[in-house]
Amino acid sequence: MTKSHNNPQKKMRLGAFFNPTGHHVASWRHAESQADAGINIAHYRELAHTAERAKFDMIFLADNVCVRNAHIDALSRSAQYIANFEPITLLSALSGATSHIGLVATATTSYNEPYHVARKFASLDHISGGRAGWNLVTSGQKEEAQNFGRDVHYEHGERYERAREFAYVVTALWDSWDDDAFVRDKASGLFFNPEGLHTLDHKGKFFSVRGPLNVPRPPQGRPVIVQAGGSEDMIAVAAEFAEVIFCAPLTLEAGQKLYRELKETMAKHGRAPDEMKIMPGLSTIIGASESEANEKYEELQSLIHPIVAREILGTILGGIDLSQYPFDGPVPEHLAATATSQYAAKSAIDLAKRENLSIRQLALRVAGARGKAVVRGTPQQIVDMMEEWFVGGAADGFNIMPPYLPGGLNDFVKYIVPELQRRGLFRTEYEGATLRENLGLRRPESRYRKAPENRARAS
Repeated sequence: MTKSHNNPQKKMRLGAFFNPTGHHVASWRHAESQADAGINIAHYRELAHTAERAKFDMIFLADNVCVRNAHIDALSRSAQYIANFEPITLLSALSGATSHIGLVATATTSYNEPYHVARKFASLDHISGGRAGWNLVTSGQKEEAQNFGRDVHYEHGERYERAREFAYVVTALWDSWDDDAFVRDKASGLFFNPEGLHTLDHKGKFFSVRGPLNVPRPPQGRPVIVQAGGSEDMIAVAAEFAEVIFCAPLTLEAGQKLYRELKETMAKHGRAPDEMKIMPGLSTIIGASESEANEKYEELQSLIHPIVAREILGTILGGIDLSQYPFDGPVPEHLAATATSQYAAKSAIDLAKRENLSIRQLALRVAGARGKAVVRGTPQQIVDMMEEWFVGGAADGFNIMPPYLPGGLNDFVKYIVPELQRRGLFRTEYEGATLRENLGLRRPESRYRKAPENRARAS
């Protein structure tokens, strides 16, 4: 496939997902990775400069608020979110080292308060000149609950009900001030126009928030709201609030199905399809030939410590301790018979049966992929795949997940971006100054401008 996509209004969106050392489970051991990446500000500045030079739409940082529970022999051999910067603090630092690229960070609705999140992201939007984005997530690990005064985690349904109210409060707080509220007139002594201040007075099932926010309305009106995942509950919240979706379909057909579901569900909330950009995760291993790409992949796989692989497989299979079974023996029959209905567990068991894999072989396969699309090949082959998804209604772009950093990002920028640009699929210059402008998203009007009759009385 080499056809060009010549519609100037329709360009692919690209995010750069910076897992500290890279997305492969053994990335920190690779020769082209930065082993102390999680606490190395120079490393992040280099990545940000590279992504901005390539005209990526945004940097994306995931987060959790715990050290995950795993066997110490495996945990001590992993660099995945063990020691790393708090993401909003990091992006605030990177805002001064960049000028156009969007800055998106994760903040959980489970273990934050809406006022905290509204204030931090409004501040980041002002600091960066309108480039902030909030990845709205619910927490999924019980270890996080135990760091915030809870013995047990919120139930699944409660998490998403809480998230919906949380998102409403945050977006309302961002409208606390009219865009022109702050006149700062030294001659008259008037700092702000009283009619431009709006007090929320929210009282809901989970939150009671008076407001107003003590930060002016963000330059973008509100930071871009991002969500990740593909569950029914996530889709319900995303259809109402999200403007960018990071997801993980592994086939074109799965991507098309999720794309249709999300865009159709948006209509129930009176939103147009272009008000949401759907960007599946994509990890690329690039070679001058297929054989070279495969060699690079096998080199990465060889770096996975067997204990780490076994722990990941046990987690995927439902928290099973696999150390009691021969590592080079077959996957036990009773595990296959009792595998949970969860997609990842069932897929792993099916793979073992289909290819007659030992526990070791299955563990290495599962650990290397970590549930994301990994594409190996030449630049042309990889761009063919990206174009097929883009023009085939499965994606508005991709969240690029380099297998190791900085080397994997450098390869993508050197080999993939020029081919995308040659085909007319990706920008050669930024279209605007804010993240919204570059994503082609409108700046939202304040809810008080939309409905003057609902204006809260100024305090």
